[in-house]
Amino acid sequence: MRDVSGTSARASCWRSTRRACATAGVGRAGLGRPDWAPLVVLATGQFLVVLTTSIVNVALPTVSDGLRLSEQGQAWIVNAYGLAFGALLLVGGRAADLLGRRTVLLAGLGLFAAGSVLAGSAPTAWLLIAARALQGVGAAALAPAALALVMVLYPAGAARGRALAVWGAVSAVGGAAGVLLGGLLTEALGWRSVFWAPVPVTVLVVLGCLRYVDRDVPRQAGGGADFLGTAAVTAGLVALVLGVSGAGRTGWLSEAVLAPVGAAVVLLGVFLVVERRTARPLLPLRLFGTGTVGPANLAMALLGAVWVAMFFFLPLYQQRVLGYDPLLTGLAQLPLAGANALASWATPHLAVRFGARRTQTAGALLLAAGLLWFGRVPTDGSFAADMLGPSLLAGAGLGIAFVRLTAQAVEGVAPADAGIAGGLVNTTRQLGGVVGLAFLSTLATARTDTAPTDLTNIQALNEGYRLAFTAGGVLTLLNALLIATALRRSAARRDSLVTTGDHRS
Repeated sequence: MRDVSGTSARASCWRSTRRACATAGVGRAGLGRPDWAPLVVLATGQFLVVLTTSIVNVALPTVSDGLRLSEQGQAWIVNAYGLAFGALLLVGGRAADLLGRRTVLLAGLGLFAAGSVLAGSAPTAWLLIAARALQGVGAAALAPAALALVMVLYPAGAARGRALAVWGAVSAVGGAAGVLLGGLLTEALGWRSVFWAPVPVTVLVVLGCLRYVDRDVPRQAGGGADFLGTAAVTAGLVALVLGVSGAGRTGWLSEAVLAPVGAAVVLLGVFLVVERRTARPLLPLRLFGTGTVGPANLAMALLGAVWVAMFFFLPLYQQRVLGYDPLLTGLAQLPLAGANALASWATPHLAVRFGARRTQTAGALLLAAGLLWFGRVPTDGSFAADMLGPSLLAGAGLGIAFVRLTAQAVEGVAPADAGIAGGLVNTTRQLGGVVGLAFLSTLATARTDTAPTDLTNIQALNEGYRLAFTAGGVLTLLNALLIATALRRSAARRDSLVTTGDHRS
């Protein structure tokens, strides 16, 4: 006899699964299509975000010559992207939850492409900086939406671990590919080509998204949008980045720094009060008590600080101290990128074999060792003796730390909050990068300015770079301590909940 009840139960289960996936925004991409196709599309979007952060670094001296930019003007080409990106990531993440992740992803890609075209055509420095800000606005929409789609398409466990490993490897390749591609394009076609380069890739991502990532079901806002919270956090983050970015020029205790930073503290305080009281907050504060979301985001901020600084100072050392041309500078990043990508891919397997806490702590220690080794680079250094070793250590450590912290930052988060969780972890990484770069740049400039008078200009520059790398290594050691402590406490809390039978999230 046919097992009619079993068949009926299976059919009912299948219908329930389809309804659950539609509610979470998975659609057919997670069920009826090859599961690698959406991941390739979404990871390529992440690749664009990271590529655009690093592709300009090698070209900065050439851009400066072409548009007659000062040192501060060069910094703003980097900071304008980071400012818009970091300030609007939370808004982009919550918009993805409420309006639909694919919809927000496509809108972000459109803005990103428009900014890239404008940057490549910019006749003046100010228009170039504005175009970089528009790129940042687009990235603030596409990055959290793409990560949220990955979270709902690939369930917690082995599938998500593999997806995040790909995510980390692509991020690693994007950072190094930006430096390499920046060198190749600057050398062959001029600096404008580095801004045009993302456009065809963006078009391909849009087409892939339309083909392989189905439209998800938006979550209705219900109580209305959190306009006051959105305005407060956006203005607060803008003020914070503006204040910190000026520290290298005017000093940390100047009015130009203290005034916007003070305004940022007030605005972010208002934001926290609003989020506690509103029915539909932009950033539900309960997220920080979910799993390891809170400590993971703090650790990600510290990781972002040394990540951005390393990719900023390393090309400068290679070009200004060692005299590398843009192409050779780009090629010199390949070992770091290779180690980063391989470590990212291996991280889920390492976490299973050795445990999440040991793997994550080891990654931070490897990164710290690489940075401290970079802190000893001589003025007449060679690649094989002075850069290959620390590049491999730092690359591997960065890959492990990034993948594990991303996983920890979304652990236990409900599908309805996937977008804002993705926006939050990207925000902390980006803001950490802006603040860290400003802090380490100030240290490097101060060391160069106060170097002994018997040193040459190149030697004085190198003293500043060495201090920046060393300080980054020290910050990473503190991060390793934070990671080990936070994960130990999290494990103890989880064991306590299991023991007492309290399974609340």
